[in-house]
Amino acid sequence: MNPVDIIVKKRDGGRLSAEELRYFVDGFVAGDIPDYQVAAWAMAVYFQGMDPQETTALTMAMAESGDQLDLHHALPPGAIIVDKHSSGGVGDKTTLAVGPIVAACGLAVGKMSGRGLSFTGGTIDKLESIRGWSPELSEEQFLKQLQTVGLVVAGQTADLAPADKKLYALRDVTGTVPSLPLIAGSIMSKKLAAGADAIVLDVKCGHGAFMETLDQARALAELMVEIGSRAGRRMTALITQMEQPLGDAIGNALEVKEAIVTLHGQGPADFQELVESVAAEMLRLGYGGESGLNAVDARSRISDVIASGAALEKFKAFVAAQGGDVALVDHPERLPAAPVTLPLTANADGYVQAIDARELGLTAVDLGGGRHKKGEPIDHRVGIVLARKVGARVNAGDLLCTIHAADEASAQAAAQRVRAAYRLGHGAVESLPIVYERISSVRA
Repeated sequence: MNPVDIIVKKRDGGRLSAEELRYFVDGFVAGDIPDYQVAAWAMAVYFQGMDPQETTALTMAMAESGDQLDLHHALPPGAIIVDKHSSGGVGDKTTLAVGPIVAACGLAVGKMSGRGLSFTGGTIDKLESIRGWSPELSEEQFLKQLQTVGLVVAGQTADLAPADKKLYALRDVTGTVPSLPLIAGSIMSKKLAAGADAIVLDVKCGHGAFMETLDQARALAELMVEIGSRAGRRMTALITQMEQPLGDAIGNALEVKEAIVTLHGQGPADFQELVESVAAEMLRLGYGGESGLNAVDARSRISDVIASGAALEKFKAFVAAQGGDVALVDHPERLPAAPVTLPLTANADGYVQAIDARELGLTAVDLGGGRHKKGEPIDHRVGIVLARKVGARVNAGDLLCTIHAADEASAQAAAQRVRAAYRLGHGAVESLPIVYERISSVRA
């Protein structure tokens, strides 16, 4: 095979075979196919697209380009390992609550997570707000913790789907990031390589997400479910709302506090509902899909482990296993706190008609809670806590949110941006939905 022939075939709208894609991916990872040829191929894919079978073949080649975790020998025969993935949003701390809930219900949750990207926060960054907690685990430690605790969240190793890491870096500088097959392949290659049997995808939709329209989110969700199903995984995707931040807290330590409250069953209504929806889907897939646990029974189990405190205890065991100070879970007020807090109040009567989630996410980044470029340190203390969300009636002087900042100047700068991100008006509006659609390889 010849790389030029593969580039030309895709450029002209041809369908690449699994053999051609594996040759191309393996050659790229080995350094035999140079960046400029891969960039040309990626641009051809961007314009010509790929069908689901082709995209699945690309995804499998990427997943098999490095290590693939076999998690089953750490668990009893027949055990199902479940995972979840969010496409990224503002205030999305869902893993921190979902993982302990599902593990407390008896399923093994083994997850590779990442750091923040642009206006979206990263699960690893949030968990590092807990003193001592570390994402750095060897494969042996990962397997042992999965066996003993039932819940692991670790950083992605360099040897897991290395083709994705190399290809993403190239896409980022060649204008090919928005390609649907390449997005789906990037996400799913890592999920497949990480060894889960069942995967729930939380595909965010709205201005605070990478997929801004329902049509875009649906296309991505359908493609990823099909890839996973073709690869033999049980799959469900929930398309969820990201027009405004999820929950009330934006910022690392602030979001950890909110996750802990949610494990007590007292989280913000939208966040509590999404957590329980995602957890229910993980239970349904993990316990056999349509022939096993139904949606009502899944919700009942979730309510039980929250009410009994089992989910919170599972979170504490998970934190302790990865070196974290469990006292901070029992006393979340001891988590890192910003020295400056600035209340922001409504300057007129009316209704909260919209909140620009992306602008709030970017504001939190500029407060120090995220990165402008890879490798920058972050301030776990800073962020924004919302007091009023879309649909709320407010009077002049009512609290809209509180800015948590490192100093007075950054608090004042953030306040101007946050005020502009809130749209108040006289017309009443309904609160926003939480889940738009469910797309699954099993019936509801």
